[in-house]
Amino acid sequence: MPHQGLLLFRMAPLGMLLGMLMTSCFTFCLSHKNSEFALTNPEESSTKETERKETAEEELDPKVLEVFHPTHEWQALRPGHAVPAGSHVRLNLQTGAREVKLQDEDKLRNNLKGLKKGKRLDINTNTYTSQDLKSALAKFKEGADMESSKEDKARQAKVKRLFRPIEELKKDFEELNVVIETDMQIMMDNAQDLLSFGGLQVVINGLNSTEPLLKEYAAFVLGAAFSSNPKVQVEAIEGGALQKLLVVLATEQSLTAKKKVLFALCSLLRHFPYAQQQFLKLGGLQVLRSLVQEKGMEVLAVRVVTLLYDLVTEKMFAEEEAELMRETSPEKLQQYRQVHLLPGLQEQGWCEITAHLLALPEHDAREKVLQTLGALLATCRDRYRQDSQLNRTLVILQAEYQALAALELQDGEDEGYFWELLGSINSLLKELR
Repeated sequence: MPHQGLLLFRMAPLGMLLGMLMTSCFTFCLSHKNSEFALTNPEESSTKETERKETAEEELDPKVLEVFHPTHEWQALRPGHAVPAGSHVRLNLQTGAREVKLQDEDKLRNNLKGLKKGKRLDINTNTYTSQDLKSALAKFKEGADMESSKEDKARQAKVKRLFRPIEELKKDFEELNVVIETDMQIMMDNAQDLLSFGGLQVVINGLNSTEPLLKEYAAFVLGAAFSSNPKVQVEAIEGGALQKLLVVLATEQSLTAKKKVLFALCSLLRHFPYAQQQFLKLGGLQVLRSLVQEKGMEVLAVRVVTLLYDLVTEKMFAEEEAELMRETSPEKLQQYRQVHLLPGLQEQGWCEITAHLLALPEHDAREKVLQTLGALLATCRDRYRQDSQLNRTLVILQAEYQALAALELQDGEDEGYFWELLGSINSLLKELR
């Protein structure tokens, strides 16, 4: 065995040598068999290449081009001839010469039809100038636009045939004693149905559930049912919904659950002065103050401030409307006058809490805080003047929004978003001086 291994080791170089010799012989035979693959003289090759370049340059030189007039028969195209647009050019593979003739009328007509159908034309683009191509492209685009316009009109006509206007449908349904309701009407009807079969109380009791997910769902359903629905709001107050909502906000709950509960509370209090009275009696302002100051609940602070702004302005507008129109229900106006919201806000320290929220980084949050500061200005003016941190924050924001408002002016916005915020800050600073 060692002897055989040594023998194979010695024969390996011999095999490699034989392989190289066979390859050389094969290449030599091929070179003699076909002269096209034979090696050439470098000098001759260089000379031929130079001649080809000169010939190509002569063909491309526009000064020496001679116009060739083709016929309906194939003719050889010689160097220096320019081919007119619309001619058909081919390369004769047998002779190696370029040949040219006029296109047949039938084929040219088929090409034009193909253009309308978006097919590729059987033409040689090298025979056209750039200006011809631009003109053709413009016409093609114009034709595409016309086709698109026709398709749009056809589509609109089809839609009109398939669907009828809502006004006609309403008339037909009125004749059949069928009423079309909006999404808001359907929502209110659903809330009324929930109230009629006693389901509202079941949902209110869901706020006491030990399952967090069920508690969130219950709060969300209540918030949707309370919105712009006085009958459901009254029933909810009588069913103890306000107390249960405040308990959830005052106890340890997840952020998601408190978001849903705060949504339900806002829906219950808005445009319902009696619920606002009960909210103040049950210590609602204290609950909201603890919620805003609770760690991890900062995201709810802007929502709370927005709620307080809505309640303050709602009462103010109701009293102004009663004085101007003298048509507001005396009972409702009397209910609003019993909502002592501003004194409660001052007592519970909301002047300082709202002022410190102005340091929030979001522009939208600052906007809402500035609105609330303006609404509380008559009540909190002295507190604002004594708050040095508020004054420093206002001066810093004034400089910031001056720069942002200047950028808006450069972009052509005379009274943009930042310009309005700057105006609110300037007005507040003027009132505090």
